[in-house]
Amino acid sequence: MNSIPLIFNQHQISMTVLGGKESVPNIRMNICAIIINRGWNSYRSKMIENLMRCGFSEIISIEANSENYSIEDFSRKFPFVKIIIPQEPVTEGDLVNIGVGESSSDYVLVLRDSLDFSTDILTPTLASKLTENNTFCVTPRLLGKNNFSFPVLFSPSIKRAALNVISTSVVSDGSPNLFPFDNIALYNRKKFMDLGGFDYTILSDYWQNLDFSFRSWLWGEQIIFSTALSLSYSTDVPVLETGASQFSNRFYLKNLVPRFYEDHGAIPGSSFFAFWGSSSCGFFEAMARFKEAREWVSQNKYRFKRDALDLVENWGNK
Repeated sequence: MNSIPLIFNQHQISMTVLGGKESVPNIRMNICAIIINRGWNSYRSKMIENLMRCGFSEIISIEANSENYSIEDFSRKFPFVKIIIPQEPVTEGDLVNIGVGESSSDYVLVLRDSLDFSTDILTPTLASKLTENNTFCVTPRLLGKNNFSFPVLFSPSIKRAALNVISTSVVSDGSPNLFPFDNIALYNRKKFMDLGGFDYTILSDYWQNLDFSFRSWLWGEQIIFSTALSLSYSTDVPVLETGASQFSNRFYLKNLVPRFYEDHGAIPGSSFFAFWGSSSCGFFEAMARFKEAREWVSQNKYRFKRDALDLVENWGNK
């Protein structure tokens, strides 16, 4: 496994960039729309036209599948859309990191091509309300096809000395949210970059998302749920794969093991044996991962504002 990244976009990805040379018509808010595309959508032109009407300052389309033979025609039709095609295997978090790095707007709204774009995604009035408190991340109400509800609000608890993520579809405006479902959210771009972005070495979508979001809470930021920002899937809702793995081990070491002491975070050496006993790793592998995490936490120690126990016991409070 690669070393834990220390800075935003430490992983330099080979990619092709098309378009984006012209300004988006009808700019009404300083927010970039980033669309993560899994394949070619016959409604993509309508999708872009809708985003253009909303008044986004930038529109970035990221192609997870590079074998898309309609891209050049699409680029000529919409020269103001920046199209990014990674030329190597990437994680879901990499795709979002790329979009954030290519944007110059104050905020970015991460979207999926699996969402319904038949209505306005965001209005300038709502955008102003959502960004007035300079919150790191605002998560939307998400609905499935035919407007059915599913869990999109998450909170942490400790059960038998282990993290337990509680999910619910019963939501209220302004509630704290542990992480954004499917990475779909409105992010403060500067804070996103200052937090380091998604850890590309975590290849599990779920643990990568949880790692970044949990880190943002430990480092003093907040993720807030908004009922006013509402989006619907036009396809099946993704299933969260939450099984334990080497990637949950990395999440555990970076987020659950560190303790907060007065003004900094640190991993106590005495916590190694608890990690080793639950990691399913051999002694030397566990020791190497533990040492690497201790060094990462040490290098970021003054960025910690709390530890996991404090976060759970005082959930929702900064």
